[in-house]
Amino acid sequence: MNINNYQSYISAETMMGPNSIRILAELLNKYPFHLLPDDTVLDLGCGTGLTSLAIAKETGARVVAADLWISAEENRKRFANWGAEDQITPVCEDANHLPFEKKQFRVLISIDSYHYFAGSKGFFQEKLLPFLKDDGAAFIGIPGIKDKYTGCSKELLSDWLGEDSHMFKSPTQWKELIGSSTRIESVNTWEMNCFSEAWDDWLATNKEFALADRKHFETIIKPYTCFAGIYIKLKSSCS
Repeated sequence: MNINNYQSYISAETMMGPNSIRILAELLNKYPFHLLPDDTVLDLGCGTGLTSLAIAKETGARVVAADLWISAEENRKRFANWGAEDQITPVCEDANHLPFEKKQFRVLISIDSYHYFAGSKGFFQEKLLPFLKDDGAAFIGIPGIKDKYTGCSKELLSDWLGEDSHMFKSPTQWKELIGSSTRIESVNTWEMNCFSEAWDDWLATNKEFALADRKHFETIIKPYTCFAGIYIKLKSSCS
């Protein structure tokens, strides 16, 4: 995946944090996954739909773009302007109460959002796994704390995140939280390589939250945090 193909779509208006396209690109380049035009991908926590657009263009599959904070109508207009309205279906849904059919999606992708709603053990198996097809996969890229500071989020990040510091977990912690299942073949987690570039793109904007992040980048964000990459491969069938 070449992020240069999406530069014209990336702007202060569409960004809601560190560059989601860079995070998505690392996930898809690290674990290539072939999709067919009749496959469906759930982009969970899609924000303004940047990742949904890239997923559609890169895979050729249909995309359901789900977000709780951005209305479906707002994203529908954006997808129409981008010429992708026939391939992407926007919905406004809560990840805790998804209304989809069982095994509806070949792939689940969640960029810079999973940590907001999935920080409890068993969440993936109970709330998300039922909607994934056998032999499917999940790609997750989220802000977290570096492995060497596992368990220290509250101590190290509170001045920046306040009460939300507990949401930042290390890749090792996320692997434990994903856990195991008779349907899961493997769970791989790592500290992602796109950290600096994704943050640079965000901090270069003049959005209110970016300006606030600038104040903490050198003292807290850069030394202690990372992006946690998570790849979950499902078994082809369950006996």
